[in-house]
Amino acid sequence: MFTSPVLEATQEEVVMRDMDSDALQTLINYCYTGTLELHEDTVEVVLSTAHHLLLTEVVDVCCDFLTKQLHPANCLGIQLFADTQGCSELHRIASTYTAEHFQEVTQHQEFLQLPTEEAARLLASDDLNVPSEELIFQALVTWLKYDLENRSKDMARLLGLVKLPLLSPQFLADHIETNLLFKEDRECQDLIVEALKYHLLPERRSTLQSPRTKPRKSTVGDLYVIGGMDSNKGGWRGSSTGIEKYNLRTNTWNTVGTMTGRRLQFGVAVLDGKLHVVGGRDGFKTLNTVECYDPTTNVWTQLPPMSTHRHGLGVGVLEGPLYAVGGHDGWSYLNTVERWDPQARQWSYVAPMSTARSTVGVAVLNGRLYAVGGRDGSSCLRTVECYDPHTNKWTPCAPMARRRGGVGVGVVNGFLYAVGGHDAPASNPCASRFDCVERYDPATDTWTQVACLSLGCDSAGVSLLGDRLFCVGGYDGQTYLNLVHAYDPQTNEWTQMAPLPTGRAGACVVVVKNTH
Repeated sequence: MFTSPVLEATQEEVVMRDMDSDALQTLINYCYTGTLELHEDTVEVVLSTAHHLLLTEVVDVCCDFLTKQLHPANCLGIQLFADTQGCSELHRIASTYTAEHFQEVTQHQEFLQLPTEEAARLLASDDLNVPSEELIFQALVTWLKYDLENRSKDMARLLGLVKLPLLSPQFLADHIETNLLFKEDRECQDLIVEALKYHLLPERRSTLQSPRTKPRKSTVGDLYVIGGMDSNKGGWRGSSTGIEKYNLRTNTWNTVGTMTGRRLQFGVAVLDGKLHVVGGRDGFKTLNTVECYDPTTNVWTQLPPMSTHRHGLGVGVLEGPLYAVGGHDGWSYLNTVERWDPQARQWSYVAPMSTARSTVGVAVLNGRLYAVGGRDGSSCLRTVECYDPHTNKWTPCAPMARRRGGVGVGVVNGFLYAVGGHDAPASNPCASRFDCVERYDPATDTWTQVACLSLGCDSAGVSLLGDRLFCVGGYDGQTYLNLVHAYDPQTNEWTQMAPLPTGRAGACVVVVKNTH
């Protein structure tokens, strides 16, 4: 202003409009002394004034100061202030803090006083740290009631940001369907009906997909990777006993525990929030032992053993009981199947499969237990069969296009997926691995090829996390992989996620869902 040919350069006095005098005095003192004293109640006006005067160093110092002052009671205000001042890094940090502490934030006045558009932006965030969607709904109701007269006109739009289909049927019936707040609003009622349909017609879920059926990252639970062959420990002779946990919201892995001993080609399933580790081999002999790991206490307990020693088995939980399917007992390939009853705490045999299968993929879909591919001793298999617990019978299904030993299987939206695998004879263990993926539709009894993995592998762990299928680790014929990919059935694309800390093959991958 004073070094360019403008009117103010010739004036004895210049009026500084729309500027706080105390803040200006603070900044003038800083210019002459090089010192700056900041206080919690005045830092924002100092920052705003410094921004106006292009004192970027002062703006940065004020942003650092505000970052250290973040609290659930003030983070929304700091976030909005940073947005108006164009302080992008402070805005990012405050937004992250708000998402991380969302439950505490909703207990404070700033949340209740949020403008509608800001409330909508917050409730739409996929990064909110909440154990369940119920808390999002309760936060919305609290916000609406704070000023219902003015906010009711936006009620349906904001209710549409809550993922109602992902709430439990009990919560929908007890807290939403009967809620007088939404009773007279037609759009709200349509959203509630949509959610109820999602539960009443599970076979149609593939056609009922919407932004409301895509879960928030923090509500999907945690993905666990257990054991396997570790690239840092010399393959099967140095198999891993580590248990890693993956957090989707932060896209990070953490080691959370260890197994009680070495196991290879074992099975893991989740019952009552606990990891049940079944069979396998310890490098010398095939096991029939079963252990249970509680991730909340990091405690292992021993369970009654299976009747048959099994490695290369597949496991699945169907209508309560856990099933151990096929495998190898150290001498021969198995077609037998055992069922663990958690109430009676005992194992019993059910009908055997038509085919002996080891390294078999097992999944549960529409009240049936599926056994996919594997090896029968002479070759890898493309055959598939499914078990009905009510008739105690196995029924053949349409075969896959490829023979697949060491196949990973998972279920998304009413379809079963067969991921990777190999067709190597026992005499040629170094044969190539598959990158191709097939999808099975039980309604038409047909297989269709979908998007391929980025490279071929077998012995990958596969599990559903949220609305995507995760493929973890594996063996490409030369290397134990640390790659982690997630498949989105809506876009038919695989996305690379944070890699495992070390390469793993033959690890078991399961998800423990939130219980809140």
